[in-house]
Amino acid sequence: MKRLEEYRKQKATCEGMQTGYEREIQRFQKDLEGSLFKDAESKHRKKLIEIKTTELANDDLDKYYKALDRAIMKFHSIKMAEINKIVKEYWTNTYKGSDIDTIEIRSDEDPENSSITSRRSYNYKVVMIKGDVALDMRGRCSAGQKVLASLIIRLALAETFCLNCGVLTLDEPTTNLDEENIESLAHQLASIVQTRNPQKNFQLVVITHDEHFVDLLSQADFVEYYYRVAKDERGISRIYKQSTSGVELNP
Repeated sequence: MKRLEEYRKQKATCEGMQTGYEREIQRFQKDLEGSLFKDAESKHRKKLIEIKTTELANDDLDKYYKALDRAIMKFHSIKMAEINKIVKEYWTNTYKGSDIDTIEIRSDEDPENSSITSRRSYNYKVVMIKGDVALDMRGRCSAGQKVLASLIIRLALAETFCLNCGVLTLDEPTTNLDEENIESLAHQLASIVQTRNPQKNFQLVVITHDEHFVDLLSQADFVEYYYRVAKDERGISRIYKQSTSGVELNP
């Protein structure tokens, strides 16, 4: 009798638990029929497709980014080589000193500012080369060497990136240059103008007070006239068109 009573208690307990589970099932079924869980299977399948598609797209973008990064690095290397080739040619033809054979632009990637999520960052510096020794020009070159290096680098950049650009402007290019380097610079500029002469829209603009430098530029066979700014008898600045022979053509 005692065991039968225990079985009855267990049965009652199990029936109570079953009733509770049935109520939970009914509640869950009601929730599943509601707007929140309606079509849950199709929604899950759709969301899973979106996730997988996004993962594949991210993988493709990563591949494209790496390919683009390699292409940019190659382009950077090619352009740096072109610029340094022109810089070397201009420096050799222009600089008359014996202490510097040539100059060169060098670049090192800045690891602190370069990452997958940001643009590459480079530290550029100009070095002067004598024999097999290369030294940073900063703090080691004279004012004239600094001016000449700056002009030559600008000319090289223009030759490399601005072939379709019609105007090349130099402001007081002979500052701190000695006579010999001034003459060399004038000859180099004349050579550039002659090379660009077939380009109809090309024009060299030189802002300078150095009349000797202007005379050197005007000695080129292909230069017929230039423009000069001067004050008239009333003290008003005017622009004059002047031939290379010194004859004033018109105001």
